[in-house]
Amino acid sequence: MAAPMSSSSSSKLPFLISIIILPILISSAAAAQTSFRPKALVLPLTRDVSTLQYLTHIKQRTPLVDVPLVVDLGGQNLWVDCETDYVSSSYVPVPCRSAPCSLARSRSCGDCFDGPKPGCNNNTCGVSPDNSVTRTSTSGELTQDVVSIQSTDGSTPGRVVSVPKFLFVCAPAFLLEGLASGVKGMAGLGRGKIGVPSLFAAAFSFHRKFAVCLGSNGVVIFGDGPYRFLPLTEDLSSSLTYTPLILNPVSTASSYFEGDPSTDYFIGVTSIRINTHAVPLNASLLKIDSEGNGGTKISTVNPYTVMETSLYRAVISAFRKELAQVPTVTPVAPFGLCFNSTTIGSTRVGPGVPQIDLVLQSSSVVWTIFGANSMVQVKENVLCLGIVDGGANPRTSIVIGSHQIEDNLLQFDLAASRLGFSSTLLGRRTTCSNFNFTSTA
Repeated sequence: MAAPMSSSSSSKLPFLISIIILPILISSAAAAQTSFRPKALVLPLTRDVSTLQYLTHIKQRTPLVDVPLVVDLGGQNLWVDCETDYVSSSYVPVPCRSAPCSLARSRSCGDCFDGPKPGCNNNTCGVSPDNSVTRTSTSGELTQDVVSIQSTDGSTPGRVVSVPKFLFVCAPAFLLEGLASGVKGMAGLGRGKIGVPSLFAAAFSFHRKFAVCLGSNGVVIFGDGPYRFLPLTEDLSSSLTYTPLILNPVSTASSYFEGDPSTDYFIGVTSIRINTHAVPLNASLLKIDSEGNGGTKISTVNPYTVMETSLYRAVISAFRKELAQVPTVTPVAPFGLCFNSTTIGSTRVGPGVPQIDLVLQSSSVVWTIFGANSMVQVKENVLCLGIVDGGANPRTSIVIGSHQIEDNLLQFDLAASRLGFSSTLLGRRTTCSNFNFTSTA
């Protein structure tokens, strides 16, 4: 349930705050970057086989500690368990009513009488960390600490750089429930001002862009291209197709304040085609209504695409019709349409099944989903369509899940509010696992 924002808040305040605060963050974060300023930063990704969550590691604190995190594409911020063995001489809680606190859109001021210690201090900025896997949110403390990360030239990792006062949220240990074993929090890559991409861009004065490429191993690159994956020599950013990112004016987080926009990444899917044939859909569900319901977003915490029930039924019916010559088998949860795969051929882009086209702002701007991304091998000789029924009244009509975006290069340009996408890299004889992490400067 959203809490109401104070009626005395001015509509001009967020704009003024952004003007005032970003230079403050840039100057403080860049203080230690006197001899080298990177043009881009890089984080490796791995897929956890048990949860299908995508994990990364950052170096944080003084002395530096390796911190494993679940990557949440639309997450509002970086949050970390501070209850369990958080030790750092550079930890600094953010005071209430400070510039960073305003940047975080905080409406609360926290006190803690069991401190002082990480996550428990008086007169500190209150922010709600969100476990988007379990849809659980709680109260937390906005704070700052050192973060260390490798730079990149788009081909290989380079020098390690540090941000001395990187904003993150201290969360209680129970918020880790439902996350992959051993992780200490979540790295939110959402479009908000304290999302990880915006903070790195502010710290090093580079473009508010980042690219995600998921796979059994993958990569996140903060900053602009080039993006090069072995054995290719060309820059993949030069061949992306672009579509606008749509701002949902109502937050899609587990808890939020009235007036908070969503930090998730929405795109404007206008229709769906299977084997070039249009699927009959209720087109109103593809639009975001005045209450923030509907539309299409991209997620790394949903392992498979989720659709509102009527959309789901229409898509699986149309897919079944186009693959009528292949016998079906008893569905394997959570999927509703599965096939005997012994009669399905194999291609460079996965099983030889009908392609699914997400039609965007025009009939010529299409995100094509081939067999490697549409089908899931659930057991020997059984392939299932990797789409899940999301129920009759979901918050978002279509959530494009991580299986559907694996081995696709996605570039999120926050400044221009657009998404660049490659469709599958398999057709170019490369994968997201082929970023070269073996060479360092």
